[in-house]
Amino acid sequence: MNRLGNLVRHFSSSNINMEKLTVAAGCFWGVEHIYVKHYKQFGIKTKVGYIGGSVTNPTYRQVCTGATNHAEALEVTFDPQQVSYANLVEFFYRMHDPTTLNAQGNDVGTQYRSAIFYHSAAQKAIAEEVTRKVQAEHYKGKKIVTQLEDASNLTFYDAEDYHQMYLFTNPNGYQCPTHRLRW
Repeated sequence: MNRLGNLVRHFSSSNINMEKLTVAAGCFWGVEHIYVKHYKQFGIKTKVGYIGGSVTNPTYRQVCTGATNHAEALEVTFDPQQVSYANLVEFFYRMHDPTTLNAQGNDVGTQYRSAIFYHSAAQKAIAEEVTRKVQAEHYKGKKIVTQLEDASNLTFYDAEDYHQMYLFTNPNGYQCPTHRLRW
């Protein structure tokens, strides 16, 4: 096989085992920022958007009203041979406050809820197990209110282009103070 054929085969097969993690943890700018800072060396790809609501192709302005019931969310595409889904879910709990209902810091509303949108039965089982472990080890006095939602019947709508990698292109932009590592 020639060199071009090898490249095509490599890039075609490299996406075969990719999985998705979709999470909501408040303002999506900070969620994307902290995931990229900690996982870029594992080759993750990220995009921010909206999931779980009632409006087709919602805009940022619509979602910000809370009327669409979409969550501001991060979708991470990752290679499970490089980083595990369980590791990414545990990081989700480390980087935000999963005990506040529909809020992170000053951001309040259902669009800022804590949620994991699982893409398979295996992901659901892992998310449930990690949630139990994190509850027992790190939040003994407070209940985790993170919602686990099946993403199979939900559409992830990409946010407008200016939201993608926002805090990397706008380093002085708003960052929710709750997006920090807790342990």
